Amino acid sequence: MMNDEKRNEWRAIFYVQARVAILFVPVVLSLLLIGIFAGNERKSVPDAVDPTVTGSVR
Repeated sequence: MMNDEKRNEWRAIFYVQARVAILFVPVVLSLLLIGIFAGNERKSVPDAVDPTVTGSVR
């Protein structure tokens, strides 16, 4: 009997962890998409003016 109770306990813990992981999936995916779009935005448009050069140096 004790073995069945332990098995049910571990199964319940696993289900709780799975539910918590499912909650974090959209957050991780949205952060990845934001990172991809931010990275592509910088690479796709080459600036004619170097942003590191200040007005006094030019």
